[in-house]
Amino acid sequence: MIRVLVADDHPVVLHGLCTMLEVEDDIRVVARATDGAEAIERARETHPDIILMDVQMPNVDGIEAIRRIRAEDPEAKVIVLTTYRNEDYIFPSLQAGARGYLLKDASLEELANAIRAVAAGESLLDPTLMSHSPPAYSLTARELDVLRLMAEHCNNAQIGKRLFVSENTVKTHVSNIFAKLGCSDRAAAVLIAWKAHLI
Repeated sequence: MIRVLVADDHPVVLHGLCTMLEVEDDIRVVARATDGAEAIERARETHPDIILMDVQMPNVDGIEAIRRIRAEDPEAKVIVLTTYRNEDYIFPSLQAGARGYLLKDASLEELANAIRAVAAGESLLDPTLMSHSPPAYSLTARELDVLRLMAEHCNNAQIGKRLFVSENTVKTHVSNIFAKLGCSDRAAAVLIAWKAHLI
């Protein structure tokens, strides 16, 4: 049984999501929250397997709530469920620690499958956020290691320590990653990597 916390500030949406999920045999809603602060409290009380989190909520927004929940429990698995499809929300959500990003127009089947996938340890980005099939990128295994650590918000010095290489070597890898992905900053590189299922 996958235990789920649902956080959304719209009562009708919150009720609808919970009602939809209760139909599934292997999913049980164990808590509800109407803002980010309440979501943090409910997560602390119930330790759900999955947290469905809206982005725009009063008091504490969804992204900050994810950050605080993950600070207390690094194993917490959060799926952002929102109407926002722009990168201003996608990357900060992933950076805060969300394991999935799904749009609210997803079907019950898509939502339930996303919950199952993230509960099983997978990461998920809504397929409609990708306008076309991701191109193939020829990154080396070490460049992928660097990318994963970039996604964890590590700086060059921290990456060097984790991979037992010099900071200059890391800088070279980062430059190669930017060149291969066709971008010029870390945020863009991580987002492209997510979309292309590289990390």
